[in-house]
Amino acid sequence: MEPLVHIVDDDDAVRHSLRCLLDSIQIESAEYPTGRSFAERERDSRPGCVLLDLRIPDMSGLDIQRSLAEEAQHLPVIFMTGYGDVEASVSAMREGAANFLTKPVNGELLLAEVRDSIERSREILAEHQHCESVCARMSLLTPREADVLEEVVAGWSNKHVARRLGISPKTVELHRANVMNKMRAGSLAELVRLHLTATGESPSSLRNRGPERRR
Repeated sequence: MEPLVHIVDDDDAVRHSLRCLLDSIQIESAEYPTGRSFAERERDSRPGCVLLDLRIPDMSGLDIQRSLAEEAQHLPVIFMTGYGDVEASVSAMREGAANFLTKPVNGELLLAEVRDSIERSREILAEHQHCESVCARMSLLTPREADVLEEVVAGWSNKHVARRLGISPKTVELHRANVMNKMRAGSLAELVRLHLTATGESPSSLRNRGPERRR
């Protein structure tokens, strides 16, 4: 999917200059003269980034950045300012801005930052798609298979899982095989990685729940 760079700046000349610069390397861009027009844009999942003026009249650039962190995490933010506001730049970087550039922005530097941000955007989108795929696989598990999955990734043996769940070791083996198949895991190590991707819960935290039966 082709990238799209969002240019958010109330200065018409700046937006035009940035669009021409991006056109020179055949990167599509969209212009927004206000923060609100950007906030009301049509959403999509194209890779890209946001060239964001720090001082937008109708909205704070930092507020726009925070909203992106909630609803469009795949769009890195490159701040631009003509004021050299040190405090704001520190806040922006702490909030996860890709960079903070002072106007007039050096064209080569800006293009390098845009390329890096687009690559990062592609990586974020790929990570999201992978997570969604893994979560979809987990949704196919029966409640008992989900129980077995958690016990297995915590490192318990089949016999131990059987005692904890009150079922036979043979039944555990059957559920375990179904889990491996539905999760498309070729090994226990891969199953653990998939579980961590979907839940963010480490095997050690599961194991530390103790030896009590789950149900």
